[in-house]
Amino acid sequence: MSEIFYFISAGFFAISLWMVMRYNLHMFQLNGYKNKEHRKWLLKNARNQLILIPMLLVGICVAIWSIIPLAIVSYIVYAGVIGYYFYLFRSNTKKKLVFTNRVRRLIVTDLIINTVAVVVAPLLGQYAYIVPAALIFIQPALVVLANIINSPIEKNINNGYIKDAKKILAQMPSLKIIGVTGSYGKTSVKYYLQTLLKSKYNVLVTPASYNTPMGVVRTVREELKPIHEIFVCEMGARNIGDIKELCDIVHPHYGVITSIGPQHLETFINMDNISNTKFELADAIPDTGLIFLNGDNEYINNKSVGYANKIFYSTTPREGSYYSDNIKVSQTGTEFDMVAPDGSRESFRMKLVGIHNVINVAGAIAVANSLGIDFATLKMAVRKIQPVSHRMELIEKGNVTIIDDAYNSNPIGSKAAVETLAMFDGARILITPGMVELGAEEERFNYEFGTYAAKCCDYIALVGKKHTEPIRKGIIESGFSEDRCKSFDRLEEALAFAYSIPTSEHKYILLENDLPDNY
Repeated sequence: MSEIFYFISAGFFAISLWMVMRYNLHMFQLNGYKNKEHRKWLLKNARNQLILIPMLLVGICVAIWSIIPLAIVSYIVYAGVIGYYFYLFRSNTKKKLVFTNRVRRLIVTDLIINTVAVVVAPLLGQYAYIVPAALIFIQPALVVLANIINSPIEKNINNGYIKDAKKILAQMPSLKIIGVTGSYGKTSVKYYLQTLLKSKYNVLVTPASYNTPMGVVRTVREELKPIHEIFVCEMGARNIGDIKELCDIVHPHYGVITSIGPQHLETFINMDNISNTKFELADAIPDTGLIFLNGDNEYINNKSVGYANKIFYSTTPREGSYYSDNIKVSQTGTEFDMVAPDGSRESFRMKLVGIHNVINVAGAIAVANSLGIDFATLKMAVRKIQPVSHRMELIEKGNVTIIDDAYNSNPIGSKAAVETLAMFDGARILITPGMVELGAEEERFNYEFGTYAAKCCDYIALVGKKHTEPIRKGIIESGFSEDRCKSFDRLEEALAFAYSIPTSEHKYILLENDLPDNY
């Protein structure tokens, strides 16, 4: 073959390799750099990269027969691969690939593997032409291999950061540390605590969803200052031992368990594992500290037996606990009374909508009051609480109100969200792709969600025709009109449908969940 073929082939190879590598690095990052989880994702989503098979086959044919017409075919296939992965790159807009130092190290290792393979390829004779296509074909696996090779380096780097964070915390013995965990509600409670506690204390909270070991460590190293009196640390978990790992870093004095429910069942397998993991926080609290527990949650109630330093908060009367009653919910906010363990009572009002928000605010009030902030002060602070981004956040757009509940939906939260939507006076429209990471129970939970939605909505737009089939089944079997339940491939199409619904009423559009790009 001519030299020009080599140059053209090299160009196609380099561009294709980068496009496939970037996509798989992006998905690997979204899967938390977890080899096991990413391998499962690759198997589950293998169809997304089937285009690599014809590219490999053409590469084999070119190597065997080595004729120019086949080379032209290979150019076409390579161009198709480049175009397809460029499409995936443009489509994945929810959370872009972040070129962290870890990602850069993965790229370097991946490129070294590819370079070594290309250098030794001539030893294969004419079959060397298979190597470029084969490298691109196995690129999804090479990303995992690069991570395995880098694991000692990453572990050493992370251990250094953790040691540094522990040293900073040890230099602040008067700092009160509050750990917050739960299957859902933990981010909301964290921010509600920040609002209430800052009426008396200088408070630092882990930002956004920084609830992993390195997220917490980064917060401590970059943001914790000597002036801070309280550090509120959100603690997330996808596997047994994750909460203990976080507690071993920060050593919390107080803890809040907001909920236990069927979240991340794909990794936890069963509810016992979830309960045990969440209570790793309670196990870490010293005898001089307190663990605050959501008394409305049956899993928490069952697991809490034997813990002496516990304080419950709930929405039903409970002796010796904090509880709320006289709850009144409207489109403009929520009113409720809060009762302390000593029997004192105070009325509260907040901007948040939905009865399910009361339990989270009640938990924040319980913690703040136990840390010395009286109800009178908290009454004013509760009025200042703002909706957390993408968690039942109201966005006004003329004759349309968007109810943004797009963050990581779950069975209990999704039911509460549509029941809140039912309170609004107007055209009530649900847009949802359903729920994920629920393991073997995923289809059942999505079906049940459909039955709830059918009772609360006037129109429903489902995003992702295949994944939402159980929801649609639950909706239709509940007697909902098929004409008012539509399925779409993309969120933009569902929003266009919602805006085009002919009605003189004010539209309330609930965005329930927004699946990340790896789904």
